[in-house]
Amino acid sequence: CSTRSDSAELEERAEAVRRGRDGEGRTGREGGRKKVLGKGSNMANAVRMSKKRKFVADGVFYSELSELLARELAEDGYSGVEVRVTPVLTKVVIRATRTRSVLGEDGRRIRELTAIVQKRFGFKSGGVELYAEKVDKRGLCAMAQAESLRYKLLGGLAVRRACYGVLRYVMEEGAKGCEVSVSGKLRAQRAKTMKFMDGYMISTGHPKDIYIEKATRHVLMRQGVIGLMVKIMLPHDPEGKFGPRTPMPDVITVLEPKEPIVPHQPVPSATMV
Repeated sequence: CSTRSDSAELEERAEAVRRGRDGEGRTGREGGRKKVLGKGSNMANAVRMSKKRKFVADGVFYSELSELLARELAEDGYSGVEVRVTPVLTKVVIRATRTRSVLGEDGRRIRELTAIVQKRFGFKSGGVELYAEKVDKRGLCAMAQAESLRYKLLGGLAVRRACYGVLRYVMEEGAKGCEVSVSGKLRAQRAKTMKFMDGYMISTGHPKDIYIEKATRHVLMRQGVIGLMVKIMLPHDPEGKFGPRTPMPDVITVLEPKEPIVPHQPVPSATMV
């Protein structure tokens, strides 16, 4: 009898522990899901969550915002976005080649974009502000050149002529190298890839991450989808304005030798008689 009661008591305890674990797991997962949705919907809200979830939510917010602005500002030379988060306000800096078109007449378009971003991502009223920043050298921006090539092909320009025009413009702006790839049904029914290269281009190592700027676009042509890829190797700029400040690791700078310092000659003293 005691053995039965002990076994029944053990089974009851195990069942209680199992129920407790299941309940904790469900509540934990639901709570985590709520936290992620809250963070993704409003970046400005300070919600307690793990670092992994925070970085994932920030990355999703950035990618969705970048895609939204790329579609809205494709004709205005959209060249990227930068998000600056402060405890009070979230600032979104839009980089474009035609800032006047981004701002619109009397700032009307930038206000419309602010309202769209605020409503889409669940920001509070006045919790987000959009600014426009002009790109100094359009030829060193891969996004702007990819959009330019896209509109040239949509306008009916020949592939070779459009790609060589982009290559020439990029190299004239001071880039060290450029590569343009076009893939898809270009002339015949057979899909192929055409590459146009000029200058010096690296493809491996850490310098690739800081020197190479890359952009891809898709063109919806009548015969099918054509893929575009533009890679630009930026020049070295000690000021960091038009290129990275860090020099290439294989660059050797030969310094001029210093002038030899002639030691001071002591003045001979008068001989004593």
